[in-house]
Amino acid sequence: MGLTRAIAVFAITVSLFTFVAFFGRLPAFRNTPIGFCHRLLVIHVPWSLRRLDVALTGGRITGGSSRLGYYLMNEKHPVVMVFFLGLITASVVLFVPAVWHLLPLVHKFLVPLVVPLPYLFTYLSAKRNAQTYITPFNHAAQMRHYPYDRILYYPGNTCQTCRFLKPARSKHCSICKTCVARCDHHCVWVNNCLGRGNYRWFLALLLSTSIMLAYGAYLAYITLAPQVNDNYAKYERWYRYRPSPGADAASWGSMIDRKFHYFATYAGIYIEEGGVSAAGVGLLALLTWPLPLGLLAYQTYLVYAGMTTNESSKWTDWRDDMQDGVVFLARRREDTFQRYPSQPAIYPLSHTSSSSATPIHTPPETPPEGEEPLTTWPLESRHVLIRTINGQPPTNLPPRIQSVVANKESFERVWDLAAVENVYDLGFWDNLLDILRN
Repeated sequence: MGLTRAIAVFAITVSLFTFVAFFGRLPAFRNTPIGFCHRLLVIHVPWSLRRLDVALTGGRITGGSSRLGYYLMNEKHPVVMVFFLGLITASVVLFVPAVWHLLPLVHKFLVPLVVPLPYLFTYLSAKRNAQTYITPFNHAAQMRHYPYDRILYYPGNTCQTCRFLKPARSKHCSICKTCVARCDHHCVWVNNCLGRGNYRWFLALLLSTSIMLAYGAYLAYITLAPQVNDNYAKYERWYRYRPSPGADAASWGSMIDRKFHYFATYAGIYIEEGGVSAAGVGLLALLTWPLPLGLLAYQTYLVYAGMTTNESSKWTDWRDDMQDGVVFLARRREDTFQRYPSQPAIYPLSHTSSSSATPIHTPPETPPEGEEPLTTWPLESRHVLIRTINGQPPTNLPPRIQSVVANKESFERVWDLAAVENVYDLGFWDNLLDILRN
């Protein structure tokens, strides 16, 4: 029972720690116990240790730890990806030889097909993709994929690092040191940013990892169940008919206690029969299987809602401000919508931003600041949102908003996101096709 308990505690601890550390920062968990545990783990505990270390050693220990933590979380490195692939490799090396002789013939054909998939999709997600990173050579094409919705993204914004206009739905990644098209988030598991070119491979990675873990737990069960059931039946007969003069059923606890005892006993026999190689890996797969599956479910929801992880955080901020009553909505003027000429305009190779005298180098056919490119997206936003500090209707409108609305009196207070259209949401299947077709 000691080995069973140790393996179960280890697997559960690793699962919970991993889930809180990497997924607790998601906007969906912001006001939940998971978000609280994440803030406790990432902010409060390190600061408490920092104050203690300053008092004892002058900060020498936490200083080195903070530099290591900064490197792990803010620099491009393969440490987490190597850990992820190493854990999979070690599990496969331990598990497959231990159960191979017990597998039915059909599973001996399926295992070589299932195991390589996470490696393949990790490589495709980590590989530098021309459709993911925005460069001066593909900037003009990236500008035409999505329109500016004037809620999350506005035209005329310049990336201060890359020195070109930011396409809609893009974001500059401080870790990858470049702008990312349709940026979702930077994933430490694949050591790369997830964007327009590789997000589909990331979804495939989550799906294949979930399938492999569930499949591994299933194989551990079907190969060990016959032996475990035989030994458990012997134990149950002994337990039921053991010599215990004067003892009744109630003296052994309630029904729940007895069922828990049976479960713990079954798990102990399972571990003893399979050992760490088969039963231990199978139990680890069973307990960690919800992690990629849960993240896949969240990403599927984002696809359904027509959002990225980066955009979900922005929409959450808008929702919180709406609940405070400081958000106002207006409709755009019809004459500000796109007009499609018969011949595309040709722009010079470089222009100068109004906010800087430094030339912003862009390829031909990229419009200068203040002009919005024509896009291939079928929808265009009809709404404009603005925040106010005091909760009163806006009076002095910024030029980028004043140029597309009729007047400041047209703004109405909005309390719910349901009143605002998301121009990037075409419906679940069209959103998914946009991702898959790239």
